[in-house]
Amino acid sequence: MAMDLYQKLGLKRGASEAEIKKGYRSLAKQLHPDRNTDNPKAAERFADITRAYDMLSDPDKRARYDRGEIDEEGNPKMPFGGGFGGRPGGAASAEGFPGGFPGGSGGFSGDTADLSDLFEGLFGAAQAGRGGGAGAGPFGGFRQRGKQAAKGADVAYRLTVPFIDAARLAPQRITLADGKTIDLKLPKGVEDGTKIRLAGKGQAGPGGTGNAIVVVAITPHPFYIREGDDIRLSLPITLKEAVLGAKVKVPTPEGPVMLTVPKGSSSGKVLRLKDRGFTGKSGNRGDQLVTLAVDLPSGDSDLTAFAERWSGGGNPRTALGV
Repeated sequence: MAMDLYQKLGLKRGASEAEIKKGYRSLAKQLHPDRNTDNPKAAERFADITRAYDMLSDPDKRARYDRGEIDEEGNPKMPFGGGFGGRPGGAASAEGFPGGFPGGSGGFSGDTADLSDLFEGLFGAAQAGRGGGAGAGPFGGFRQRGKQAAKGADVAYRLTVPFIDAARLAPQRITLADGKTIDLKLPKGVEDGTKIRLAGKGQAGPGGTGNAIVVVAITPHPFYIREGDDIRLSLPITLKEAVLGAKVKVPTPEGPVMLTVPKGSSSGKVLRLKDRGFTGKSGNRGDQLVTLAVDLPSGDSDLTAFAERWSGGGNPRTALGV
């Protein structure tokens, strides 16, 4: 028997959202095309588990799937077991309803609900194949409208982007389930969880090809912290640089720049580098906020002797009431 969506991810029905995500990530790492360049079946499996994850990670789709309303591809299932009156091949026939629908005796009552949408879904394709219009076929008395064929399923991808690349909006290379590699342009205002839609890069279907939905995951940085569109950096400076002032080199997403430290700077003083942060949705770029941190060396005899001779700088805690 074909595996259901849960089995494809190695899970049981009733799995939690966290278990679904964990199961998908584990399999995706094993089956990603970048790691299996010589194994085309791995790419097929990767696409398969991605479709399963796309369905199960969507609360609405998952609920409908669990209730048996849609199949593994997200397409509606045929009601009444796929056919009427037990006819071979599920052929449509009014004979499956000898007494008619409720409210009628041997036919359809004039006060029954409008079931045209239901029968369009069941018989629209067959009627179109016969060239039938309104009044054609066993249910021709119902209002009929053109029914679009279903598009192929969307395919979800997770794209891990380095912090610096996200700040610079550097293009990212991504490998799709079919093995093709494309360079993806990051949008303004990109952040962790941003979704990028690639039209026509999903699964093929009778009504057209679905889309690829790329979810961005920005990796943390060892010394930058993001605050909105700004980034923060704690910069160590020496006591001499703090007292006398200095020009020091500071890292930024675009590379090192020189920063002027004013004379008499204390730890905690914040200096601003304009337009060195993230680009917002408006196109304006945030700043890099540099917090100075005076670094005192341990075991420095000259510094110890100076401090012993120095009368001190008063009480810096006066404002705290102590």
